[in-house]
Amino acid sequence: MNRTPTKPRCSRRYERWAWGRGYRLVAGVDEVGRGALFGPVVAAAVILDPRRPIRGLNDSKQLAPEERQRLAARIRETALGVAWAAVDAARIDLINIYEASRLAMRDAVLALHPAPDCLLVDFMKIDLPLPQRALVHGDCRSVSIAAASIVAKVERDAWMRDWDAVFPGYQLAQHKGYTTPDHLQALQERGPSPLHRRSYAPVAAASPFPDDGLPQNLDLFDEQP
Repeated sequence: MNRTPTKPRCSRRYERWAWGRGYRLVAGVDEVGRGALFGPVVAAAVILDPRRPIRGLNDSKQLAPEERQRLAARIRETALGVAWAAVDAARIDLINIYEASRLAMRDAVLALHPAPDCLLVDFMKIDLPLPQRALVHGDCRSVSIAAASIVAKVERDAWMRDWDAVFPGYQLAQHKGYTTPDHLQALQERGPSPLHRRSYAPVAAASPFPDDGLPQNLDLFDEQP
């Protein structure tokens, strides 16, 4: 009999796994913006306080903007440590989005105070000499990774609203730099801004100088504005 796959549940299961091995400062790490055509990839690292659980933590993409804002404020209020870092579009074009995401995650962890003794990371491993566990769909399985995804998403979205005024006409406040029909139309009409990722195919196609020798980043991610 075929069974519908069970949807992952966001819980403290993996935090308990780490606590059971003696780790006390367990950081969740995640990034947002991999699939965007504009702006930086932003990562966050969060050490939640096990004595102060936060209800409603989940993958930031599954939450309404108002709920993300509420939870981000609660995370900053109660967590033992919160930090974020970003890698800009020019660096993404040079080293590719995968490596840029890992770099942003690494920098976010290094900015944490107190320093973590174990990492739970969404999908990938980071170049740091710390015990770590990479979880597929970690942002909807681990409350710490979910908290990091919320902090990173709220931070990046705020930047997009600010840049909407700097680069009018692209509607960045609405789509947050992701691939939407309105964004693609604006690229065709206006060409890329200085903060668009020129190694991404839709941006390269709209550039007056498309053959710039940059490696192509494949926009195959399931992130949403």
